[in-house]
Amino acid sequence: MHALGLATWFRRRAERDGSRDAISFAGQTLTFAQAQAEIEAFADMLAASGVEPGDRVAYVGFNHSRFLIALFATARLGAIFVPLNFRCTGHELAYFVRDSGAQLLIADEVHSGPVDEVRTDLDVRTYLRFGEGAEGWQGIEELLARAHPHVQEAPVDPESPGVIVYTSGTTGNPKGAVLSHRNLWTNNINWMLSVGYGSDHVALTSAPLFHSGGMCVMTLPMLMAGAHVIIHEKFDPGLLLDDVERYRVTSLFLVPAMMQGISRHERFDSADLSSIRIVVAGAAPVPESLLRLYGSRGIPVSQCWGQTEVATGATFLGTEEALDKLGSCGTAGLLNEVRLVDFSGEPITEPGVRGELCVRGDTVTPGYWNLPEATAAAQGGDGWFRTGDVAYQDEDGYFYIVDRLKDMIISGGENVYSAEVEDAIYGHPAVAEVAVIGAADERWGERVVAVVALKDGEELDLESLREFAGARLARYKLPLELRLVDELPRNTTGKILKHELRAESTSA
Repeated sequence: MHALGLATWFRRRAERDGSRDAISFAGQTLTFAQAQAEIEAFADMLAASGVEPGDRVAYVGFNHSRFLIALFATARLGAIFVPLNFRCTGHELAYFVRDSGAQLLIADEVHSGPVDEVRTDLDVRTYLRFGEGAEGWQGIEELLARAHPHVQEAPVDPESPGVIVYTSGTTGNPKGAVLSHRNLWTNNINWMLSVGYGSDHVALTSAPLFHSGGMCVMTLPMLMAGAHVIIHEKFDPGLLLDDVERYRVTSLFLVPAMMQGISRHERFDSADLSSIRIVVAGAAPVPESLLRLYGSRGIPVSQCWGQTEVATGATFLGTEEALDKLGSCGTAGLLNEVRLVDFSGEPITEPGVRGELCVRGDTVTPGYWNLPEATAAAQGGDGWFRTGDVAYQDEDGYFYIVDRLKDMIISGGENVYSAEVEDAIYGHPAVAEVAVIGAADERWGERVVAVVALKDGEELDLESLREFAGARLARYKLPLELRLVDELPRNTTGKILKHELRAESTSA
């Protein structure tokens, strides 16, 4: 199948279903035709600002419908969109801009400030700002008022970069994962075929759009399917519950921390959630207790698996299997292959044997931006992308994610997977959230450390925690240390920053 570029498939959807609702933000809705008109005007403005095919256009700002307009407008010119983490400092933003070589930078009203702090260190040709212009910034609204769409849609090679998405950066400097137009096209279809997205869906996105999860799990596939997408500026459990009722939302993408936040909201038990057909859960394993809680409310949860480098979707679990295959992330998508290899790189076929998850297919990144060595190491030379995640298969071929390779703890010569220990501890009634890490130990090499945030008014000590977890875990997996914290450090996608916890453990 010939892959269409980002701008082309959206235009064709607008030509086919122009009157259908496409994007809603803060109570304002654009039809597909209205969105296409805004895309064409935005593309004209970018072209007038000097953007040419292959240029990188950086964007930093809160979730907004104009994020998507800027994305498709950039693609219309054959340029490359570079979404930036809006929670980063000016220094961190400068790294992304310099690494990508962005020639033009777009910011919302809030985030032009952090950029100003580092502008002298940047080699950006043009700065555009939503709202009024400011020193060094051109005002986008003023420029759009003068735009007269005439720029033709640039032809794009499906293999050319469409987006550069920077990894979460839980360790070291983030890497820019290149996602080609073919990657994004294939990912969209993979989600439609594997999970059942269609034009009758109403999706709600509150995860950050700058991250592949917010952009590629649901938002882009749903738009390509002709569905209506609701965008929230940020994750707000109360607003999410309100808009599920208001728009009769059918589909949500949530990470476990978001699922926890919603479940603790005072309206979780009373809100009308009957319209929800699927919650796609990802970014980290969902605790069993949370899956059962959502199941008790009649909310079907599909725990799928993917990562930025494979355009988000690689294994998919049908909602009808969520309880029968509790904890599984499903089987390979229709448009990609998945296998396990042992630590020497040999394929694993036996059920229950743990190995590294590898992916092959048209969703896999062509590489990291300007990092040929990192690209070669991940691709391995055999066509299979090494994901760094540990998993196993059951007798029916369903995959279960165990942990990240880097999070595995070796204690007394035994492999301890932190996610398994975390899942056991999550069931304790006093525990609000937990992260398990390894710390240097003279006797065991590494000891298991549980970092726990307690529910309000609760208490917990190491002995009682070990007794509780000992009902599910072998003794060598039980924590030898308990650290109590007010909250766990997380990045913008909800992933726990274990490297910060390890650093604190080392300095303690």
